[in-house]
Amino acid sequence: MFLEYFIKGAWFVTLGTYLIQNLQADGLQVAQVFSTQSLGAVAAPFFIGFIADRYFNAERVLAILHLLGACLLIGMYGAADVSTFYPFVLAYFIAYMSTLALANSIAFRHIDDAKRYFPGVRVWGTVGWVTAGVVISYAFHWDSQSSVAAGALRYTFLLAAACSCLLAVIGFFLPKTPPQMRGQSKRFSASKALGLEALVLLKNRGFLVFFITAIVICIPMSFYYQNANPYLVHVGLPNPTAKMALGQLSEALCLLAIPFLFSRLGYKWMILLGISAWAIRYVLFAYGDGRDFAFLLIVAIVLHGVCYDFMFVVGQIYTDTIAGAQYRSSAQGLVTVAMYGIGMLLGFWAAGGTADYLAHRFSDNYWWYLWITPAAMALCCLLIFSFFFKAQRAD
Repeated sequence: MFLEYFIKGAWFVTLGTYLIQNLQADGLQVAQVFSTQSLGAVAAPFFIGFIADRYFNAERVLAILHLLGACLLIGMYGAADVSTFYPFVLAYFIAYMSTLALANSIAFRHIDDAKRYFPGVRVWGTVGWVTAGVVISYAFHWDSQSSVAAGALRYTFLLAAACSCLLAVIGFFLPKTPPQMRGQSKRFSASKALGLEALVLLKNRGFLVFFITAIVICIPMSFYYQNANPYLVHVGLPNPTAKMALGQLSEALCLLAIPFLFSRLGYKWMILLGISAWAIRYVLFAYGDGRDFAFLLIVAIVLHGVCYDFMFVVGQIYTDTIAGAQYRSSAQGLVTVAMYGIGMLLGFWAAGGTADYLAHRFSDNYWWYLWITPAAMALCCLLIFSFFFKAQRAD
């Protein structure tokens, strides 16, 4: 888990800055690149369901995909413009999103008590992501304003490629994990892979409101992933990539807090806190800077744990409760595709289009308007959810 998340943390956090500063990408071009993550999230269930679940050991597929990923990262390192960069990143995310599913599958197959031990395994993913940020900021200083101007962020792809090769080697020595559906005659179902069988759960009003909210909140969420690092570099916040890793530390702490808050707050209030945190963090970004009000930026980053865990992790638990045994797997697949596929795809394009519009219309206060826009979106989402959501179990 450590290397799995280190690899992405090594280059994805600074991707927006690299595209804008070094490849001279405009807002829609940045959106096009970031949207490959969503396309990868949609494509991964097909790859896993049709190939890894039927024909090959999961650990071998994991190793081969990381070898392929290393080659694609080197291609991204050598790309001279966005049009050359795009095919590499698209292919990479199809492979990488598949490796996330495979890594979880291997872990669950070989852990005796997943509920007890998997969180301890998964937390190493957070440690890996944080370590990547610290290495980039404090060891190599690739994210300083002078280094960014000199093109040093290109080396993040080489760092990730080296780690991907290392993980590929480790993958061949992981416990043997044969496909669970080998020899079965049951045909691959695209609708099952995407979780479409769980659409029947939308008859439940509470789940319908949550489902729509989960898609909509991903639109303002995408503004953060696409613009946070470029903004922090722009305002001159020292070591921005390492400071952004504070969000992952916050995420880990909030995960530990969720069980204690359930009995006191329940689903609705915890999700409302998560949505509220998105609106608050964007307001803090709008009024923060790299000097006197740098603390506002730090608080906004640290809010990531509340933003993500209280909305998405609690939402996954809520989905599990509503779905029951019959639709449990399909419902989680449906929500994942809805959020990371549909929601974030729309979000990245909205963020890119908004960035281009504001750059031409409000050049003097560009960043203020760029952060106030998703804050307003999150506030609208908050009002809709608070008025229409009522927690209820499935019939």
